[in-house]
Amino acid sequence: MTKQQNILIIGAGLCGSLLALRLGQRGFNVTVMEMRPDLRKVDISAGRSINLAFSDRGNKAMKLVGIEDKVKDLCIPMNGRMLHDIEGNTVLAPYSGREHEFINSISRGELNALLLDEAEKHKNVSIYFNRKCKSVDFEKTTALFKDYTNNTEFVEDADVIIATDGAGSAMRKSYYLGKKFLFSFSQDWLTHGYKELSILPGENGSYKTYKNALHIWGRESFMLIALPNLDGSFTVTLFLSYDEGEYNFNNLTSKERVLEFFGKYFKDALELMPNLVDDFFENPTAPLGTVKCSPWHYKGNTLLMGDAAHAIVPFYGQGMNASFEDVVEFDKVLDEGHDDWETIFKIYEKSRKKDTDAIADLAIDNFHEMKGHVNHANFREKRTLEMALEKHFPNDYSSKYSLVTFNEDIGYREAMLRGRAQDKAILNMLADGKLNIQDDLKLNLEKVKTETENILEDDRIAGLK
Repeated sequence: MTKQQNILIIGAGLCGSLLALRLGQRGFNVTVMEMRPDLRKVDISAGRSINLAFSDRGNKAMKLVGIEDKVKDLCIPMNGRMLHDIEGNTVLAPYSGREHEFINSISRGELNALLLDEAEKHKNVSIYFNRKCKSVDFEKTTALFKDYTNNTEFVEDADVIIATDGAGSAMRKSYYLGKKFLFSFSQDWLTHGYKELSILPGENGSYKTYKNALHIWGRESFMLIALPNLDGSFTVTLFLSYDEGEYNFNNLTSKERVLEFFGKYFKDALELMPNLVDDFFENPTAPLGTVKCSPWHYKGNTLLMGDAAHAIVPFYGQGMNASFEDVVEFDKVLDEGHDDWETIFKIYEKSRKKDTDAIADLAIDNFHEMKGHVNHANFREKRTLEMALEKHFPNDYSSKYSLVTFNEDIGYREAMLRGRAQDKAILNMLADGKLNIQDDLKLNLEKVKTETENILEDDRIAGLK
């Protein structure tokens, strides 16, 4: 594959900027077009998640491009979920029984800015802002853009176009509307939306509540979460139905009703949020959806990547990590030395799509787990056992969460199948009295492993694996 190829990347968000950096390092001529202004010069975060959960799969990508240490400076370790009950009592539920395993809260904007800076260090990488992609001619490998700075339109030509322009991808829309090939597309919305709120810093940038955790107020049909920021604040997100239940986004229309809702269900959070009402009515309510599509590529001309190919809901903290992993997996295929882009795209999609479908499904699972299951006795009993198994047998057991989050060399699909089998094995044996968390841990481990393998074998016979 000649390095003189001109690659056009649509979208300079997290995935696009990382891809530009990596392709720039490989010697390709890269042009990036971004619809929004340069976030290093303009604050454009309003209403979007300003921090994200960064974990091992994402860090693997940072190692690939050589900026792991720079990214680490932007991270706040979160060792577990801080669960808040309705009375304000808390309990810390670790993410892993292995102390070195934790996730991190990281600023979306700071990380994106770092990736842009690193990409622009390469003379063969050019990044342009305020240029919105309107459509892509995937047969001619050209894209139509509108330049917001002078209100003109222009066509950009390239050898290859890769769209990393998010869940509303213009190129994916062109695939769909073009009707030039069989293109499957689904977009499934949750009945819940989300709204960004905040806990402001205390005096001198202090944290008003425990810093090193992802805080969760799970209330069965809705929930509140909070992630720490470096300035002492927390980004708080309310996940709530649009129109179901006593309280929903459609009927929280007055200051009094919002305060009543928070006072009833999130009492301890409300005490930390004197700014709640202003945030609630100033920030937008946004939908939550899953996008799946295929194929991601058209011949050797164009390719969808990141959220443009597989947008997911945020409840596994893997959206960014999955997009970063896309770049790692794409880079592996480039290393194989194929002579044409069509072969590269086919191999990449065939190996990658099963994993992105899996993390999309897992994210929906975790939505139900976070808002409700974490409060149930049988779930907590399962997690207590799993933490003990991970602590005492670190090389022999990993929970589903650990397989997904901390085992970056295992694909999402493999993690999902094994993790679900383990969950089913433990919960069934606890319910049937065949497993007692007070029993010898080694004995419990053997029981769990045996029953897990039985379930996996049943899945194989049923054609699920």
